[in-house]
Parts: sequence; C-alpha cells; structure tokens
Amino acid sequence: MERPAAPGTLFSIHSVYEDPFLPNKWTTKYPVQAGAPVEDAESAQHALVARYRISKDPSKTLDLHSVVVQSPLLKGILARVLEGYPSITTELERLEFKAPFECFVHRWDALRVEREELVTQLAEDGPFEGRGYKQALRSYLDLLYVTLERELGSLLRQKKDLITHGVMQFKHIWTLFEPGCLIYYKAAEQDRIYKLKSSKLASVGSRKVFQLECQYVDYDGTQFGYGLETLNINDFPGTKKITKFEAYPLCFHENVEELMERLAERGRQFELYKGNHFVAYDGIAFGKAHRGEQKFSVKSRIVIDAHAYARYNQRASIEYFETPEVTQETASSGNGEETDEDCVMVDENATQKRAPAEVGKRPAVIPESKFALTTEQHLMADAKVRGYSLRDKKWFSFFIDNVKDIEWNGDAFKSLVAPQEQKDLILSFAESQIKNREHFDDFIQGKGKGIIMLLSGPPGVGKTLTAESVAETMKAPLYSIGAADLGSKPAPLEKSLHDILEMCTKWGAVLLLDEADVFMEARSTADLDRNKLVAIFLRLLEYFEGIMFLTTNRLENMDAAFESRIHLTLNYAELDKTSRRHVWATFLERSSQTKHSNVGHFADAELEKLSKVPLNGRQIKNVLKTAQLLASKYDECLGMGHLETVLKLRKANERRTASFFSGE
Repeated sequence: MERPAAPGTLFSIHSVYEDPFLPNKWTTKYPVQAGAPVEDAESAQHALVARYRISKDPSKTLDLHSVVVQSPLLKGILARVLEGYPSITTELERLEFKAPFECFVHRWDALRVEREELVTQLAEDGPFEGRGYKQALRSYLDLLYVTLERELGSLLRQKKDLITHGVMQFKHIWTLFEPGCLIYYKAAEQDRIYKLKSSKLASVGSRKVFQLECQYVDYDGTQFGYGLETLNINDFPGTKKITKFEAYPLCFHENVEELMERLAERGRQFELYKGNHFVAYDGIAFGKAHRGEQKFSVKSRIVIDAHAYARYNQRASIEYFETPEVTQETASSGNGEETDEDCVMVDENATQKRAPAEVGKRPAVIPESKFALTTEQHLMADAKVRGYSLRDKKWFSFFIDNVKDIEWNGDAFKSLVAPQEQKDLILSFAESQIKNREHFDDFIQGKGKGIIMLLSGPPGVGKTLTAESVAETMKAPLYSIGAADLGSKPAPLEKSLHDILEMCTKWGAVLLLDEADVFMEARSTADLDRNKLVAIFLRLLEYFEGIMFLTTNRLENMDAAFESRIHLTLNYAELDKTSRRHVWATFLERSSQTKHSNVGHFADAELEKLSKVPLNGRQIKNVLKTAQLLASKYDECLGMGHLETVLKLRKANERRTASFFSGE
C-alpha cells in the first residue's frame, strides 16, 4: 500500500460534495444517491479541501460551500493577506472558510497582489537553487486563487463596476464594509468617524436594514475606552450613491484629508477635556427628559466633568483600553503608536495648543501637547463631552464645537453699589479661602474649612450681585439656587443639598443660596418638620469646604446656631439717589458694549432724571430690558424717550394695582 504524503503537501484539491439525500450530506463523489463523505488520511494529504453543494441558482450546478486550507505554506501566505481581520486565526491546523467568503471579498486585492508578486519574483530570479520553494508557494496559492475566483469572480466584477461609478446595490452592500474599517457618519450636524466591529442584515419593524455595530472612543470620567453604537442603512431599490448612505466607509468621503485633520483636532480637545473645566457654551446639547434623551438649547457657563456626570447622573458604558505610556519618544510625535498607512498624519506639535482651563485654575498654555490616545483614537473620539449647565441646573452632553472660552467681566466689582472697604472685605474673605483651604481645619478632620457670608436687605439692592461679582473676580463657577428648589421634605432635601455642596467643593465654585430664611429662622416646638430641615442644613454646613453666600430679607429672627457658623454678615439698605444713578450708568454702559447693541448716548442730565425714580437694582434692569425691546421694534437706538415710555406704563400699572387692592 502506497504511503500517504505529509499533510497539506500535494499540489491538488480534494473536493467533497453535499448530497441532501444522504444522512450526513457530504460525499467525495459528484452528487448522486450513493457514497459517503470522507475527510480522512487521504483528504489530509491535499493542500485544500473544497466542499460543494447543489446550487439553488438556476444558472449554476454547484455552489462552493466552504474551503479548508491544509497547506502550511498557504497558511503562511494567508497570514499576511488576512492580517488583522477579525475572528480569523491562520495558525489553526484546520483553517476553514465558509461562503460567502467575506474575508476574501474584502481582501481580494491583497490576495491578487500576493500572487502577482510571486509571479514577478519567479520571472526575475531565473533558475537557482531556491526556486523550488517559491514555485511551490505559487502552486499552492494558484489552487486557492482559482477555486475562489471561479466562485467569487462574478461578484467581484460587479463590486468593482459599482464602486467605479460610486454606487452600490443593497444586496451587495456588505462587500463595502470590511470589519475594522473606518466609517463616516453625520448626526445632529456633527461629523463622526467610527470603527466597524461587525455588520449584518436585520429587520427594524417592517423595514430591512444593513446594521453596523461600530466603536467610538469615549471617556467615563475615569478611563478612556470604546463605546458601541449601532448605525442602520435602510434598504433601497436599484443602485444608490455610496456617499448618500446613512453611513459609509471613510475612504469614499470627498474631502477625507480635511475631514480627518479637523476631527483629529477635535479628538485632541476631547482628550484635553478630561478632568474638570469651567467654560462657556452656546448651542444644542442633549439631556434627559421624561421621554428619554432630547435636545435642549443651552447658553450658559458650564462645568465639563465626566466623573461627576457619572456620579450624579449616569455612567457611560464603555470597554476600557490601555493607553500607551507617554514617553519622550512618543511625546515628540504626539502619539503612543504608529498610525495606519492610509491614515492622514496630523502633526500635533505644529502649533501651540491651549489646554482647557481647569476649574479653579487659569487657562494654561502648553508649548508641546502630549497625548496618550493615538491619532486613530482621536479621529474616533465622541463629538460630545459631559458636564453641568450652571444656568439650567441640569446635566448635559455638550458638543465640543460649541464650547467657548469665558469672556470675564473685569469690572464686576465696580458695578456693585457698596462702600469700597466692604468690597475689599468680601473679596479678602474669598481669596483667603482659596489660599488657606488646605492649611486650616477644625479639630475634627474635614470640619470648618468653608467660608459662609450672610447678605441681608430688601430685594434689588445688590445681594445677588455681590456673589456674582465675587465669582467673576475669582474666575470661579457660580452655583445659584433658591431655597424653594431644595424642597421641603427632609430626605430629598438632604440628598440634594449634600450633592450640591459636594459639587461646589470639587469645582471650587461660589455657592449662592437665595432666600435662605426657611433654614435660618429660629426653631420652635410648633413646627417639628421645619426643625428637621434646619438641623440638616446646619450639619451639612459644618463640612462644606467652599465659599457660600446666604441671602435673607429677615435677619431679625435668625436661629442662634447660625451665628457661630457665619463668618461675615453684611446689611444692605435701600438704594439712595446716588446709588441709583450708579446702577443706571453701569447697566447702560454694559448694554452698549454688547454685540448688536442699540443703546444710544445718555447725557448727565438724563442720568440725573432717571436716578430720581425710586427703583431698586432689579427693577432698573427690567425697565432697561423692556425699553430695549421697544426700541428694537421700531429699529431705533435706545434713548431717553423709550425709558420714559416704559416708566410711565409701569407707574400707571402700579396705580391700577393699588386701586384694585384698596377696593376703589
């Protein structure tokens, strides 16, 4: 009996066929109702095992069901051709590929190039001792190439023809999407780049879709990692332009180099925004609503803080990846690793980059930006960062492109109507708190680190403006909240207030608690529920480490326990004529400096006349705003006539209100 050859060494294909009439379907003979399938010592000698079955296509007799590669030399070639292709391990003893042979459709050009290079080398080498090895490689590769080309040739020609014309048919759409390729997608007017993890045909309701499961780079406040998002391409008749798909491979984008450079820069900003950053925002943001996530229009100062977002709202679900350590060598190139050849290289050190300002710190200029994420990961970074809107009191996902630097008001304290020594005292308290936070503590660790100032007086005299001016001068966030917003039930109030105090401490924010009378009035046995609220408030104040302003209109009935906790108490009187003139002048000057201002010039005599009207600061602001709207309606500059009209209407309304309540 002839001794069998070593496994995978014969230059031949062992073909087996599917016969549906046989119990186990496979046979070595052309499909007839006889014989049994064999993959044994005999079949193991062949470089390939090709398995066929009866075709359902009326134009064909047989379909190639699968191919088993047994030649070690051929596996070596495929290791290069299919390098990095998901779910394929070419070192396996039994290397099997099944129809529709996606990996070969996606890597056909690489397989063809490998074959052509072998042909070229053999032609150039001529006769020499090692020629037999290369000839063997070519023979094995030809077996596979011809077998696959016979099965896939028609599909590959259709694919090439469609792509040449920039279109695709839905039935062949899978041929465009190789796992691991970069995908372009636009959502909410934002350009995005994803990496394709897998794809499949699926149904959404009655619609057929091609579903792409994609990865993108996200940050959960602790680490970077890959988030998952599913993109759908809807079924369509005939052919459709590839760039009109809901999502398509990045290489088809018309301005791919410009796009990649722009998104790489946005990705670098995404990485820089880890940690806490106090910035301005103007645009659309996404936040929670009763019916899930929805769009909101946000124009506010915000704190970017993914860690706090995860703690107080919702943690992002991501698969962590390890970021390469930034060494001197990688820092000079701006990356932790090399990029793919077909990636556009972006020099991260070409220009100086400004790092976002961390909360409680001034913006820093970095002469050389060092990044742990790779260029590809920057491209794949989310277009949004997570944080908190101070005006809306709500957590959002903010688009990076709408994040701006804060335009600070350097004259904030000048607009405050108060003696200069009082301003200096307030500011010195605030500044000392920042400097001495780590040096001073109570006998109990964590107690007594905060500064609490009480501002008392009637409405509209500058209590709120005092807190705003301190925050503006310190370039710190201002967290403003009314006592009514905290609620009146002990348990929810304690949780809400605890979270607010914790956030303000973390961000170095100035906390303004407006109308705090309900917490500060003296306790009595008649109202036990309110006593609980006061006790909770007092206990939490002990461990607050930031700067807090409390405002009240009723100072005379304050609980004695508060006296030992308040570091500075300031009383505000009604505005006199001089103060009102100062307020009018300040508001008019500030309004004239805004974009698209319609404020005209006001003479000293006009300011003098306005100062005689008995209004508080808030009322002056409202009159000015109403007069500006009136001037805008007639496309005129704001002048004294507009203000007088509003003041007359206001006075007439006050008379009608007084008559109503007096019964006249």
